[in-house]
Amino acid sequence: MSLTAKDKNTIKGFWAKAATKAEEIGTDALSRMLVVYPQTKTYFSHWKDLSPGSAPVRKHGKTVMSGVAEAVSKIDDLTNGLLTLSELHAFQLRVDPANFKILSHNLLVVLAIQFPDDFTPEVHVAMDKFLSALALALSEKYR
Repeated sequence: MSLTAKDKNTIKGFWAKAATKAEEIGTDALSRMLVVYPQTKTYFSHWKDLSPGSAPVRKHGKTVMSGVAEAVSKIDDLTNGLLTLSELHAFQLRVDPANFKILSHNLLVVLAIQFPDDFTPEVHVAMDKFLSALALALSEKYR
């Protein structure tokens, strides 16, 4: 599934609004993931507090959203643009790539909640395609 020029413009336009709440979005999406998909907690067992909105969750939520921002800026070549992140998750962190899809789903939920007027069906489909492409790019080094 490739992103069209229209998709890319939609994503960039929506991201300009969403970026203003990036830390809040990341915290909420990660908090939801850890509650709704408790198996994902295994990657964060070294954190003292895994509760929604805790300091480690907020910090990593911010890190995740920095990665999403980087992906938006490299939208024309996600695979090469995110190679370092892919290597980090595959070789050092050893994250199961299925978790990228889980987090993507939670990001979509939070974006819809945070931006009810802006998260139109067109934005929804473009962001879904983008996050799927992002998950695929992060999975590149697993092959």
